Amino acid sequence: MGIDTRTVEYRDGDTVLEGYMAWDDTSHDPRPGVLVSHAWAGRGEFEESRAERLAELGYVGFALDVYGKGVLGDSKEENSALMQPMLDDREMLQRRLHLALEQIRKQKEVDPTKVAAMGYCFGGLCVLDLARTGADIQGIASFHGLFMKPGNTDENKISAKVLVMHGWDDPMATPDQVLGLTEELNGMGADWQIHAYGNTTHAFTNPSANDPEFGTVYSPVAEARSWQNLQLFLAELF
Repeated sequence: MGIDTRTVEYRDGDTVLEGYMAWDDTSHDPRPGVLVSHAWAGRGEFEESRAERLAELGYVGFALDVYGKGVLGDSKEENSALMQPMLDDREMLQRRLHLALEQIRKQKEVDPTKVAAMGYCFGGLCVLDLARTGADIQGIASFHGLFMKPGNTDENKISAKVLVMHGWDDPMATPDQVLGLTEELNGMGADWQIHAYGNTTHAFTNPSANDPEFGTVYSPVAEARSWQNLQLFLAELF
């Protein structure tokens, strides 16, 4: 097996966006593609590594970009300043997610009829929004995502299967918000499942997360369980 990678530029108007794609170059047949939506800092090494791990499993991983080419935060303050405009304008965010979906389908290595999406933290909110728009996509997986409703999708139906992996003690997605998400997904006709990990907070997949006061702590056990759940989910989809 040899994992190959390339960057893919695309645009939202005047904003240049840049995805990062990874695939196993020993196969020449189109295969399922999986979008990877980034956390609040922007598309970086963490998301790229997840795209490469997907390639090792036989998929095409595509780490998308909603901020703009080369735009990355380096502190909580910078990350929040990058994320907040997207939370304030969910239509813009959803448009950029659909642009990424269009891009992955254009890649010759990808079977355009077999596409899923996954995301971390803010990226979890992103892929939930993609499903909420009624996007023609097989499934979405959220890792320690945010659950706030966008406000412009209430009348839609969700065709994608939904997998949510959640730290029960996550201060950024409370038990009440989890229950609210279940009601929302039921109302939109979704095929959904939620895996909640006890004694687990936000950012449990990130080895550099170690800020208990902020509510972000890495959990190798929850990370391993969530990755296994993802693999089962993708096998079911494809």
